[in-house]
Order: sequence, then structure tokens, then C-alpha cells
Amino acid sequence: MPRAVLTGLRAEAITAGYHPRHHVITDVSLTVHPGQTVGLVGPSGSGKSTLARVLALLHKPSAGTVVLDGVPVTGHRHRAPRRHRTRIGVLFQQPRLSVDQRMTLRTAIAEPLRANGQPVDRVDELAELVMLTPDLLARRPHEVSDGQLQRACLARALALRPAYLVCDEMTTMLDASTTAALVAVIRDYQRETGAGVLAISHDTVLLDHWADHVSRLGDASGP
Repeated sequence: MPRAVLTGLRAEAITAGYHPRHHVITDVSLTVHPGQTVGLVGPSGSGKSTLARVLALLHKPSAGTVVLDGVPVTGHRHRAPRRHRTRIGVLFQQPRLSVDQRMTLRTAIAEPLRANGQPVDRVDELAELVMLTPDLLARRPHEVSDGQLQRACLARALALRPAYLVCDEMTTMLDASTTAALVAVIRDYQRETGAGVLAISHDTVLLDHWADHVSRLGDASGP
């Protein structure tokens, strides 16, 4: 089946929260264009992570629509069509909460491939892409650093060659050199595939260098 034409990942008038009577974000719209990096900043509690989860199809909004390459997405998590879920990769702030602690890094990277019935022989290629040495693949999360584990999480996020990547404070736990290395990997991936990226960060210096443009999410208004 030919790959869909990329037109953008869009949040249209999204209202969302974690309690029916309390919305974290209200009537927020944002578009991640193919090949571009959209930076998103805002004060704590403004709903950046909530918007990220909605765009990653991990949280159902109370109102509004997520549109993926011109197609409105119905459902979230496993209720969203697989063809939609696999087109969006996500990278969270805390890698230790993102990986089953019983898994080796090799198994964690292979997880989306195995879940979608794809061969797992790309794990070594993905590990090399994020500069993980072969000896680290046999280790479990408690045996590696935060930076090494986040590299594995990035490899896992890229395993299905997503058209869009949602990065929610992915560099918070990392030192400057690891941050620069992972951003370089993502930039290379964008140049190769035309993928769009949503980069949420408190680090405005990083976003000034990384993002094509930066939107601000306030307590009472959207980007």
C-alpha cells in the first residue's frame, strides 16, 4: 500500500482534561507541518503534555478533532485505527516510566515492531542510529543511564518510521551532549523522511536552535 501523502498533524479546537468538569486546555488548535519542527512552550499546568497526548492519540479530547494528513482520527489508544497510530511516534520526558523494567533495551526497541507483525531484525540498525553500542542492548533499564535509556526510547519511537514525532520534554533528564546528539538524530530523520515534529520544552535556547517556529500555550489561550 502506498504511503499517505503528508499534509500535517493538526489539533482542531481541542478541549481536553482528566475530569469531565475540569478542562486543562480549551479550544486549542495547532498544526505540525511535514518536515518542520514546531516548538511548544508554556507555564507549568498550561496543558502542554495534555495536548501532546491528544496529538499522539493517547488521550481522548472532550471536544475537537485530531486530523492526520487530512483524515479526522476517531478513537484513541487501541481504539484508533492502527494505520493512524503507527504514523505517530512519541517520546516522553522520563524514560524510566516509558519502558517495562523487565525488558532488555533490545526487547524494548523491538516492541513496536513485534506488536505490529514486522520483523525485528532492524533493532541493530535502530540502535546504531541513536548511537547505542551493541553491549548495551542486553542490559535492562536499571543497568544504563538516563541518556542511554532515552536513546533506546528514541530508537523505539522511530522503529515504525512514523510520519510525525511528538517529543514531550524529551531532554529534561539529559545532559547537553546527549541532548544535542538526539536532536541531531531527529533532524537527520526529518531530512530523510519529511517527518514533522512537535517539540515541547522549557528550554527556549534549545527550541530557538531546533524549531522552525515556536508557539506558546497559555493558561487561558491556545497557540
